[in-house]
Amino acid sequence: MYYLSSRLRYLLSMRRFFSFFYFVAFISLTSIETTVAQEVKSKVETAFATFSKHPSIQHGTASLTVLNSKTGEVVYAKNDLQGLATASTLKVITSITALDLLGSDFQFETKLDYTGQIDSLGTLHGNLIVSGFGDPTLGSDRYAETKADVILAKWVAAIKNLGIKEIKGMLIADDKLYNGYDVPNTWMWGDIGNYYGAGISSLNWKENKTGINFIVGRPGQAARMQPTEQLPFYTLINEVKTGAAGSGDKVYGYSGPYAKKVVLRGTYGSDLKKTIEISVPDPALHLGYDLMKALAQDSIVLTDSVTTAKRLMNIDSLVLMEGQRVNIVSHKSPRLAEVVHWFNQKSINLYGEALLKLIGGISANNFDTEESAELISKYWQNKLTIPPSAIHTFDGSGLSPQNRVTTAAMGKIMHYAKSRPWFADFYKSLPTINKTSMKSGTIGGVLGYTGYQKAADGQEYTFSLLVNNYHGPASQMRQRMFRLLDVLK
Repeated sequence: MYYLSSRLRYLLSMRRFFSFFYFVAFISLTSIETTVAQEVKSKVETAFATFSKHPSIQHGTASLTVLNSKTGEVVYAKNDLQGLATASTLKVITSITALDLLGSDFQFETKLDYTGQIDSLGTLHGNLIVSGFGDPTLGSDRYAETKADVILAKWVAAIKNLGIKEIKGMLIADDKLYNGYDVPNTWMWGDIGNYYGAGISSLNWKENKTGINFIVGRPGQAARMQPTEQLPFYTLINEVKTGAAGSGDKVYGYSGPYAKKVVLRGTYGSDLKKTIEISVPDPALHLGYDLMKALAQDSIVLTDSVTTAKRLMNIDSLVLMEGQRVNIVSHKSPRLAEVVHWFNQKSINLYGEALLKLIGGISANNFDTEESAELISKYWQNKLTIPPSAIHTFDGSGLSPQNRVTTAAMGKIMHYAKSRPWFADFYKSLPTINKTSMKSGTIGGVLGYTGYQKAADGQEYTFSLLVNNYHGPASQMRQRMFRLLDVLK
């Protein structure tokens, strides 16, 4: 009994000792973490104060939110509840929303169908119809399987396999899902004629852009253009001059949806060797013409014309699209994870508008751009209780100068992404800038960065930094922003 009692007392005393030891260790660790957090907060606070005092933002606004990536706790926040223009940092919210709704493996689909009958001589008495459902990668050079020549060859081969040698009907590019070619209402006139301002269709093609090369003369003289492809449904009006050596690309295209004329203005540096890219006024019709040419090269005759569903709607001729459709072949896009990759890596605005309309369609069968943007705001209100006024946007890419988002909201959504099964795909989509994984944003008077930083001590941070209405060169402002964010390293 004495032995048992002594043994019991010993075990109890050891239990108390280890309980006390773990308690002390826990308190010590917590104390260390608290001290480190306070030190980081102090450093960021000092760095932000220095940053904010710079004359370049005397009449502007800077907002910064820094979160502990593990806990989500706020490490530092300043002006974090003030809605600011986002530029392309908005792309992270569009990406995260799409991935959360659809997952990494979602794919867009495009269908090639025919109506009517194929007779014994190989004549199709009906129409050939390409139906689009919003794939922004169709015809893109960014993926091996989406290149225009690859897709056209696959489609022509499938048509030949049916024994079709002649089409006595129309080739119709069916773009009616989004009511034709659409450009967000709040985009700038000076943007929409250029590749980065290409609008969105349910039947996109070659990222809705085309290239133009120039042959230069002496500075001030006309620069002669050489389009990379001839498109018969609009006319190019060239007013571009040769610029001085080193002046670079200052060429702008001016057009809009279904424009008959595209005006090119500005200067092209005398030493520049670059293909200028402009938006195409009707990408669905562009696809139609390219498919017609591919068919002709394989001696498949189209006896009627090329058109689009939108153009048929305008002349009340949708009867031409009636009748049972027979599927010839379907094309699937790369996985959503791969779409998001190039969306963020190269900041392709078209991809953002395609994802936004997809989100609207999935959420509420609504493909209107601005109403889809409101649905994103409502999504995060329901998911993370973010007030709607904290995400007040008009597009999915950030090109609209009217977008307003708080860094608190952006930081919270970025932190949420870390806990999701698709986070690795999203993280890989972020560019590495200044040795940090983050998405940048740039439009007139606006610069922003949002991303993730792992410090030297192993602590991880999630941050969002926006600057509006700064003065001076963007390159200098970027370097000041980098120095501020370097504190997190």
